Amino acid sequence: MTRLVHLSDLHFGAHDEDLVDAVEQSVAELKPDLVVVSGDFTQRARTEQFREACEFLERLRDGGHEVLGVPGNHDVPLYDVLRRFLSPLARYRRFIDATLCPFIELPGVAVLGVNTARSLTFKDGRINDDQVAFIRDTFARIPAEAVRILVTHHPLFALTVGDEVERAIGRQELALDAVEDSGVDMLLAGHAHHASSQDAGDLVTRAGGVLVVQAGTATSTRVRAQEQSFNRIDIAEGSVTVTVHGWTGENFAANDAQRYDWQSGKWVLRKSAEPAH
Repeated sequence: MTRLVHLSDLHFGAHDEDLVDAVEQSVAELKPDLVVVSGDFTQRARTEQFREACEFLERLRDGGHEVLGVPGNHDVPLYDVLRRFLSPLARYRRFIDATLCPFIELPGVAVLGVNTARSLTFKDGRINDDQVAFIRDTFARIPAEAVRILVTHHPLFALTVGDEVERAIGRQELALDAVEDSGVDMLLAGHAHHASSQDAGDLVTRAGGVLVVQAGTATSTRVRAQEQSFNRIDIAEGSVTVTVHGWTGENFAANDAQRYDWQSGKWVLRKSAEPAH
């Protein structure tokens, strides 16, 4: 079994230190093979906020945990117009990761991150032709039996969060073609501050065959219809179990696990599953 901890929307600068401490404690207890952070490390892409995020990542790595992250729209400066358009992710590259499309291969699992944050939009994300080619080329080198996971900040599908609808990523059709052609098994994203998991066929008819996993905000004080949370994802042969760990006010506690089995070319949800330990 391979275990991932999926964090998102840390928003350092609008965070709660108790939540940060609790996330670090949870990661230490869960002992994941990989920690994935799907964007929005900072609240306003300021140097001090990136420094705090960097220190958080360093503590995880010092604890022996490998980390893969991608930028979010909040990691692009909003009010510093020159930096926003001339060097939008310079601070991200300095403090978080020099590459914007990180790739990690674990035994039986391949995880690729792609940057969807753009200077020309304040909130929405996009994908471009070069990134699509990179997705195809990267996963083409992976053994056929490996589980392929694509990480973005912005969801590839429109999602309902409370009374609002988060729009799908820009150039969605291009992204979906790449996902299908590359045999991607799972999509990890954030942005909506709302945890969920479902087969893509429930969202778009033509998009079956990939499991869509959204993470809530792990450490931010900005919540939407849910308390802070993160995902634990346990990958076994032919199945994936997604467990949301929600904030209780004192710690992060595991909620009911959702187990998906791969059957007839799609992910089928079991009614209940025992959380993996």
